Amino acid sequence: MSEARRVVVTGLGVISPVGSSTAAAWENLIAGYNGIGPITYFDTTNYKAKLGAQVKDFDPMNYMDRSEMLRSDKFVQYAMGAAVQAVEESGVIGTLPPERVGVYFGSGIGGLNTISAEIGKLESRGPHRVSPLCVPMMIPNMAAGSIAIRYNCQGGAMPAVTACASGSNAIGEALRTIRHGYADAIITGGAEASIVPVGIAGFINMKALSVAEDPNAASLPFDARRGGFVIGEGAAALVLEEYEHAKARGAKIYGEICGYGSTCDAYHITAPHPEALGGARAMVQALEEAGYTGNERVYINAHGTGTPLNDSGETLAIKKAMGEENAHKALISSTKSMTGHMLGAAGAIEALVCLKVLETGLVPPTINLLHPDPACDLNYVPNSAVQAQIDLCVSNSLGFGGHNASLAFRKV
Repeated sequence: MSEARRVVVTGLGVISPVGSSTAAAWENLIAGYNGIGPITYFDTTNYKAKLGAQVKDFDPMNYMDRSEMLRSDKFVQYAMGAAVQAVEESGVIGTLPPERVGVYFGSGIGGLNTISAEIGKLESRGPHRVSPLCVPMMIPNMAAGSIAIRYNCQGGAMPAVTACASGSNAIGEALRTIRHGYADAIITGGAEASIVPVGIAGFINMKALSVAEDPNAASLPFDARRGGFVIGEGAAALVLEEYEHAKARGAKIYGEICGYGSTCDAYHITAPHPEALGGARAMVQALEEAGYTGNERVYINAHGTGTPLNDSGETLAIKKAMGEENAHKALISSTKSMTGHMLGAAGAIEALVCLKVLETGLVPPTINLLHPDPACDLNYVPNSAVQAQIDLCVSNSLGFGGHNASLAFRKV
């Protein structure tokens, strides 16, 4: 194994409910803009949950030609949009041999729009009407494959499929791949597009979604009123690059990805461990790799879904990982209060938020946090952004199946 190398981020891209560029999304997050509203993709009359965080200003034709668009599920279109933004900003393509560039792109579910549409055709019109593109459009690896084809990335190209931790696991595994010399740059992130009837019905029936009809009383991380998450969609992409290569070519560097933890609760398919053991251990791994001493000013982008079990459990995990005193000193927020839960894309956009916090010294709020839960007693930056010089950023992602991922970032 090669000596560990430093890994930095040289490009960002985002397609999200709060904006479809990094600048727009960041401006809206700092302003406390709520991207949640009524679901418009289908009639929700018979659905208990009627709200979603939909992407509003995205045209796939800005990122792909018509034939490619028609061959791509919506989650791939979102992934391509974010990846094109990040790659264009980075400028890394063409500076390395194709076999030294990879794509690690996560999705929790993959092409649910395609699956839903093609099953509808199968049941109403027979098997001969199912599209020959059904399988390549629905499989979760196709975001990574399509991005690799676009940019001739001949290194490893694969998804992470770890539910709500998919984006973070993709980024973390990309870090390790570059760190140990198997690649010099990787386009990474996550994408999801699951606001479809069967997806909503499934989440409703497992009692995971908020059934509130007021967008400002729906996604309520750490609030005593919380009753479930609001489903979101979109994608975010990061270009990870070996530090010396990035420095030599004069690339803009957003920050260094300096820690990664990946664990499994091995406890339950949906519920987190009651003692938050796996989540705490993932944070400890990331903090130790990042050289955390306890003296730094820390920002944590929490998983913060607004479900009863997650938020109190994550609070406990933070305390176990950092110690009670340091946990109370940290600034913590859940941007899911604005973006909804973007599922497999959540960890990617939240990593992007961490890098923007390092760049700007601004910390986004947890909006609509009006009635703090006594079991969630840390500083969640309620309602308004704050200015703070942050030394270390941590992003947590916790997924169904017991998957836990934690990423740590520093300035270079």
